[in-house]
Amino acid sequence: MAAAAGALRLVAHTDGACSGNPGPGGWGVLLQALDGARVVRQRALCGGEAETTNNRMELLAAIRALEALNRPSEITIVTDSAYVKNGITEWLAGWKRNGWKTSTRKPVKNADLWRALDAAQARHKVRWQWIKGHAGHAENERADELARAGMAPFKAARARG
Repeated sequence: MAAAAGALRLVAHTDGACSGNPGPGGWGVLLQALDGARVVRQRALCGGEAETTNNRMELLAAIRALEALNRPSEITIVTDSAYVKNGITEWLAGWKRNGWKTSTRKPVKNADLWRALDAAQARHKVRWQWIKGHAGHAENERADELARAGMAPFKAARARG
């Protein structure tokens, strides 16, 4: 999946955050176009919901990153969520084969978002990469800040009652 000579490499650093689980939550994306190690273009995205879970926000961050692309692209999605990375690379095919049931025949949690993520990635060539969160990765920390910014209005509204 190497980019052609002279082509820009796309990377999306994604993160989700939640205050309480469930509770107000947010998602963040730092979308970068890279020429080697040099950032040529960068876009920050964030949003949130009043009542959600951390896993849903992690999924929504990846979905929004892919939906932000204007045309079919090669992209690396960097996530600190093992749930997202393992779900999309290891579990999704089995869930689809089993009619959106787990190996224990229970309904897949967040199936609506897993379906949306599956559809969002279909037109792209996606490489999924897991990194440890809160471990000094500047782009992951920025995605976390964006997720917290996306959550902020919902957290403030909850505090006001």
